[in-house]
Amino acid sequence: MASIVWRTEHFEEIDSTNTWLARKALDGAPEGLVCATDFQTDGRGRLERTWESPADASLLCSILLRPDIDVDQLQLVVAAVALAARAALVRLSGVRPDLKWPNDLIVGNAKIAGLLAEIVAVDERLAVVVGIGVNLTHEGPSGALSASVRQLAGVTIAAPALLDILLDELAPRREQLDSERGREVLRAEYERALITLGQLVRVERPDDAVTGVATSVDATGRLVVEVDGVEMSFAVGDVVHVRPSSRQDG
Repeated sequence: MASIVWRTEHFEEIDSTNTWLARKALDGAPEGLVCATDFQTDGRGRLERTWESPADASLLCSILLRPDIDVDQLQLVVAAVALAARAALVRLSGVRPDLKWPNDLIVGNAKIAGLLAEIVAVDERLAVVVGIGVNLTHEGPSGALSASVRQLAGVTIAAPALLDILLDELAPRREQLDSERGREVLRAEYERALITLGQLVRVERPDDAVTGVATSVDATGRLVVEVDGVEMSFAVGDVVHVRPSSRQDG
């Protein structure tokens, strides 16, 4: 693919960056459109949860991508953005989060960022909106197990600066999504960053919960869990780490 051109639309306040960008995607907006805001009045997380952050305290943005993948490979798109955000945080602050399947960046047990990916159109090419919120100075709601970059690194990063580096890191990973070899390289990087692997986990789904040891990520980004000697793959579900892991990623 040709080098992607990023174009950012910035708002002081908006209901939801994902909602705004999804509308643009349905209207045929090109890949590379980014919606960023200082404050969301109706920010959303996975499973219809809300995402709350004071004004100017977080990076709040959504990115429109149109990768050459199948619908069931959506988790690899999430992985590409999560890995780009992780690399950007390392470059700007020295903070190196672990990734927690399916959509969180954590340091220790504290969440520093979360993602929400939504398929908004399926025509000749998939259209995906990936939203991300990164706690820059806001530690999260009272009682939540979360942290901020300032709290962890003692530095204050401006949201536009982090977004610029995130998009710089995303460009080569976005290119990887368009080929089988590239997706395998991306999957391998994702596995190395996932703190979930090697842990005893409980995968909570709408109708049940399954407990086992997370062993790997398959070619589509699904989490593979060994349950009573049988490997099961999960495309969706909340994952609870039942015990800490000693895995380390360089």
